[in-house]
Amino acid sequence: MTEAVNFFSAEAEPYYLPLADEVEVFRAAYSARLPVLLKGPTGCGKTRFVEHMTWRLYRETANQLEVPLVTVSCHEDLTATDMVGRYLLKGDETVWTDGPLTRAVRTGAICYLDEIVEARKDTTVLIHSLTDHRRILPIDKTGELVHAHPEFLLVISYNPGYQSVLKDLKPSTRQRFVSLEFDYPDVEQEASIISHETGVDATTAERLAVIGERVRNLKQHGFEEGVSTRLLIYAGNLIATGIDARRSAQVAIVTAISDDNTVQQAVADIVDVILP
Repeated sequence: MTEAVNFFSAEAEPYYLPLADEVEVFRAAYSARLPVLLKGPTGCGKTRFVEHMTWRLYRETANQLEVPLVTVSCHEDLTATDMVGRYLLKGDETVWTDGPLTRAVRTGAICYLDEIVEARKDTTVLIHSLTDHRRILPIDKTGELVHAHPEFLLVISYNPGYQSVLKDLKPSTRQRFVSLEFDYPDVEQEASIISHETGVDATTAERLAVIGERVRNLKQHGFEEGVSTRLLIYAGNLIATGIDARRSAQVAIVTAISDDNTVQQAVADIVDVILP
């Protein structure tokens, strides 16, 4: 199979700092079994949010599933067969093997399709029958009609600012989901996240957060993506292990966000001003 699948189950609560009312809205959507769409830039915390909410919800409902979250990282080679399942040879027999989506539908897990627009169109169409009152998954190859487990929930994500017109999410798909919009935290919130995730002191965490804010302001000069919270955390991790702060920022931020020399120099100038 060509899908990249992660089966998530954690004893400790995944750290997530709420920025608005996304926790309450997601909980309400889960209670009503409404499929959820997460929109936001790369590295802003969408996947961590899903992991955090899965941990909370499955403990609130006393669900003892070993793998309550199935995450599929979508890409252009991901097919409907990869998602649903296929026949495989085992010895002298041909045995049907469920794909990640089918396993989630049967067991009542949360299925998270990350960057859904990167998948092939037949994969996107496949999920439509799971996102309305039917909550069913037809398996053409076996003739089976799988009714979703009562606790199954479908969550998808994408980055609308990054996608081209050819890879935008169709209205026929988008309008099947409750939509939560994510963005990067403000400086104070981001500094708190960096400090928690890396263990660096408050001053260093704040400086990294300020770098993030300043770099994102370069959008006004044609630099579209900005720097993710993830990369700021990487820089903090390097600093925490003893790497010089400027060198950490160089490898985790400056050279990581772009291959364009002009952009790199603009970001390096910001780092030089903020880090001692």
